[in-house]
Amino acid sequence: MSFLGIQVAVSNHDMESRVPSSSFPLVSSVAEPEPELEPETEQEAVSCLLSCTTFNILAPIYKRLDQQNQSLRESEFRAFWLARNQRIIDWLFYEASSIICLQEFWVGNEELVRMYLERLNDAGYTTFKLARTNNRGDGLLTAVHKDYLKVLNYRELLFNDFGDRVAQLLHVQLNVPLWLNQRTNFERDILIVNTHLLFPHDSSLCIVRLHQVYKILQYVELYERENQLNPIPIMLCGDWNGSKRGHVYKFLRSQGFESTYDIAHQYTDSDVDAHEWVSHRNHRGNICGVDFIWLRNPNKSRKPLKTSWAEAVFSILKYQLRKASMTEFDAFAFLKGDNHGELITCSAFLEALRQVNLTGVPSGLSFQETRDLWVQADIDGNGVIDYEEFKQRIWSATLLDREGQEEDYNGNLDGSKQSTEEGTALGFKVKNAALFPREVEKGLWPEHYSLSDHARLTVVFSPVKVQCSQSRRHCLGTN
Repeated sequence: MSFLGIQVAVSNHDMESRVPSSSFPLVSSVAEPEPELEPETEQEAVSCLLSCTTFNILAPIYKRLDQQNQSLRESEFRAFWLARNQRIIDWLFYEASSIICLQEFWVGNEELVRMYLERLNDAGYTTFKLARTNNRGDGLLTAVHKDYLKVLNYRELLFNDFGDRVAQLLHVQLNVPLWLNQRTNFERDILIVNTHLLFPHDSSLCIVRLHQVYKILQYVELYERENQLNPIPIMLCGDWNGSKRGHVYKFLRSQGFESTYDIAHQYTDSDVDAHEWVSHRNHRGNICGVDFIWLRNPNKSRKPLKTSWAEAVFSILKYQLRKASMTEFDAFAFLKGDNHGELITCSAFLEALRQVNLTGVPSGLSFQETRDLWVQADIDGNGVIDYEEFKQRIWSATLLDREGQEEDYNGNLDGSKQSTEEGTALGFKVKNAALFPREVEKGLWPEHYSLSDHARLTVVFSPVKVQCSQSRRHCLGTN
């Protein structure tokens, strides 16, 4: 099936859990530091813990072995890629996360695929792999442990865009009791997304990465609506190929998602905290933080998705115009084009978007998306944008502004099922989060680290109840 230009593959699962061996191999001979996870308290011990690891494992077809000979790749040397990936699996088993999301999984090599699937399946995981489109060679692998999670549904999202990127969506249900004396009918569903966004080779590709996230969130909303889901937690995992200062980060924040690593370490959205940690050293030698596990609990309000999307695009437009040294007045003049009045017409607006390469290119905005932008900017709906509307909606819009119109906890989905516990929904508290190797938590990249060009991120969650106000259908967090 197809949705919003995304090819969606549907696979329904109703799997009975089998109890696998509960012992995972401990690795003592690996040169990396041992994970240090926060100990449980007596109070926390009565509830289950859920953990998630995201890791871009650097496909051997991309791993360069010689800086002087960029064409020499690890994929040409079986002993090299085999040993490195065996170490990766050993570390995944050491951490024994309930959810594992891998990017740059070498789907094009049958031996490597078989090794991962066999070892993960033997350890009690249900696995799902997805190749990037156009035979790019790598893709995604998501694994969930059967002891903790039952897979209710699995969907594949094929963007078929400039970067041949894809995403996986899993609808899962916790298999274990959440609390002592809990009601047996308390809903325990979670949505999990694994993805790897396009690398921003230049600033013109910012819109492509933003577009990919927009499509993911559109599909998540559609899935919730079609399945008449009560409000449930959503985790977005993967390599987002952008830092905390980027448009994608701000877009996700405006949609109520929080960076779990930043929650655990009490970092803010400010530029001061933007470089406290890193997770990737790219092929240019630059280090930055790009790997995230995002969490949106049902108690998080958010702006309407189209509003956040428009603000994000306008933010990119403003960035492009300021890069061209335009002031606020220059930008207004540019957008109104040849119009002699002090108004921006729709045709002039569309022409300006074309000139900054937001439309008219294969990776640009669709006609419907440009119309949606126009509707957002034309506040009074009179068919033109005056200077005040330009300032409010285009030049001064902020994605992180929580004031104004916000959706309720589940997008105000008509016909959704009533909660089994009036006004109560499942949420998660971030108990701990760690990046490995540990040097990256201080903003440093260790030269001895060779497992990947990304750090792996593991987050531990404990379940909490969030109380939803039925009068406003707006969730209010409770401890």
